[in-house]
Amino acid sequence: MQLEFLQQALRNRGLSGWLFCDLHHRDTIAYRVLGLPQEQFATRRWYYLVPAAGEPQKLVHQIESGQLDALPGAKRIYSGWRDLIEQLETMLAPVSTIAMQYSPNNQLPMLSLVDAGTVELVRGFGKQVVSSAELVQRFEATWSAAALYAHLEAGKHIDRIIADTFQEIGRRVRGSAATDEYAVQQFILERFHQEKLVTRWPPLVAANQNTSNPHYLTGPEQSAPIRSGDYVLLDVWGKLEQPGAVYYDVTWVGFLGKRPPERIQDIFDIVRRARDAAVGAVRSALAERRTLRGWEVDRAARSVIEQAGYGTYFPHRTGHSIGEEVHGNGANMDDLETHDEREIIPCTGFSIEPGIYLPEFGVRSEVNLFVDGQSARITGAVQNEMVAVSVEERAA
Repeated sequence: MQLEFLQQALRNRGLSGWLFCDLHHRDTIAYRVLGLPQEQFATRRWYYLVPAAGEPQKLVHQIESGQLDALPGAKRIYSGWRDLIEQLETMLAPVSTIAMQYSPNNQLPMLSLVDAGTVELVRGFGKQVVSSAELVQRFEATWSAAALYAHLEAGKHIDRIIADTFQEIGRRVRGSAATDEYAVQQFILERFHQEKLVTRWPPLVAANQNTSNPHYLTGPEQSAPIRSGDYVLLDVWGKLEQPGAVYYDVTWVGFLGKRPPERIQDIFDIVRRARDAAVGAVRSALAERRTLRGWEVDRAARSVIEQAGYGTYFPHRTGHSIGEEVHGNGANMDDLETHDEREIIPCTGFSIEPGIYLPEFGVRSEVNLFVDGQSARITGAVQNEMVAVSVEERAA
């Protein structure tokens, strides 16, 4: 834990303290920000107060009194519930405005980790509880130089695997070898293994009508065939198999034949324009040194799709924070599922992935964007045309 940086961040935001608390590892953010081991035994409630200035304070249960010994600060020990309340109130006496892993109206679900009862208890002491969202973003979502390098390296591997996967689909179809969504998914996972990439969940491989489902998951019992004349979507995410690596997450689409149907091509063109509008919004804000928030990026993409008449067919946010988990704890590009007012801050990465999902097919185009404070770079290959997968046998 870098105490001086935590305290400076609190002072910058006019907050008097940040209260961390946990039971049974419910708040994974607390463990990462404080640098506590994730496997630590935690069957009793603990509390850790980082004030804007001065010494941190710990409150731990008598039978697990060593839980926070790795952290700086004075330690208090409780055993009974009356003792807990009395000591917590005393510990919080010097602070007035306290950040917690709390989100008003549960607007940021991934951050809403403190239970309502604990928030009520702290407010009952006369304290103002505010969201730690912006603080979490600064300590959880920013990438180091090493993390950026790992992301870029993962991107090189994954871009190549996606290109090879489309070629492999064409090879199988040309050779009259039966293939399907699940077989293609397993091909990608085997390539991950060969190139030392890891992923928490397998890639999305969808054909034809299955592309209408943004989170369609194939499997051995649910797998559509892939044949000549089919339309295919690949959503692939992964990271290097090493500590501190961050994910790379992109979506590409292709057609097995010379030219996709005009309807699919038209929808792809709209989605591509929406994607580029979102990227452009980020770049413009940086060039103008203007604060930009996640919801504004979503609006930039969504307005393109709405103006084309397909707003009701875009049922998810434009993008999500990316970190050591594929869905990170930074600002999301979202004004649909939530109204994300977090700032786009330097040294963070996120996806831009608008989509249109009609009953008969869906199109999504996804890139990753890294912001360094002065510019925004797309960190991998960009799809500007649908992949045309050759399915005709070549002449001898």
